[in-house]
Amino acid sequence: MKLSVSLGLWQDRPPQEALRTAEAADRLGYEELWIGEMATYDAFVLAVAVAARTTRIPLVLGPLAVTVRDPAMIAAGAASVADLTGRQVAVALGTSSTVVVEDWHGRSRARAARALEDSARTVRTLLAGGRSDGVGEVVRSSGYRLRLPAVSGPLTVAAFGPAALRTAARHADRLVLNLVSPETAADLVADLEKAARAAGRPRPTVALWACAALGGGTGQGVEQLRRGLVSYLAAPGYGDMFARAGFGDVVAYARTRPHPRDLLAAIPPEIVDVVAVTGEPAARMAAYAAAGVDELVLVPAATDADPGGAATLAAARP
Repeated sequence: MKLSVSLGLWQDRPPQEALRTAEAADRLGYEELWIGEMATYDAFVLAVAVAARTTRIPLVLGPLAVTVRDPAMIAAGAASVADLTGRQVAVALGTSSTVVVEDWHGRSRARAARALEDSARTVRTLLAGGRSDGVGEVVRSSGYRLRLPAVSGPLTVAAFGPAALRTAARHADRLVLNLVSPETAADLVADLEKAARAAGRPRPTVALWACAALGGGTGQGVEQLRRGLVSYLAAPGYGDMFARAGFGDVVAYARTRPHPRDLLAAIPPEIVDVVAVTGEPAARMAAYAAAGVDELVLVPAATDADPGGAATLAAARP
């Protein structure tokens, strides 16, 4: 299985610690480094900084929110990073969350699935060096073409629901799943295969982000990951997944919309094992491989006991 790393961008840690994670991933020979964006660094700027601190690791930018960044902006940013750093660069697209899109950026997230479809089609054209054609129901670009060299990396679409899976099947080279169990991953891979057959295309490869806490800092890391589940337990799809894994009581409580502090107190540490790599890495990788996952993207916990998740990344290497 291909083994890559995503920067955690943990909000309870110093922002520049992301560079320490990047250095560890590069040094340990991981195959790609995924660079998203949340509340701190712009993804394109961080990618250039990462390239200056590492030696060879290819970069994946995103998932970038398609209702925040338009196709020309995404293509120009990716081409800029590739040209200025000399690295192989790939792009990942997603719909992000209501908080990020509507509250932080003041944009509409209405018809996000359609926006993802429009953006994936146009971004694919632009990254290959083509000209945008103005076609799109929600997101449009007309007459733009890169003035920099085309971007060679695969186009990735982040998906969980049926519409996004169909977009990935029609336009992407790779699907990325976030925070799902091996059982749910197997279901989604099967759905992707059906959608790809319907689109008359080969099934895109499948990458999966999995948080990880291994080595000497496992206890603190698991606690960090447990806190991160607060916003997922009541979410459509995710809640069903945790209930399927035997945590239906916690999911039912989360759906009553308690205060986040009270919900956190009700989340047992063992729920982390549903979606994270916390025990024997090889066994977990085998479970995801059996589900049809082609690439495991580790999101290492970063704690005082394991700054930047370097020990976790070292422990996860075969």
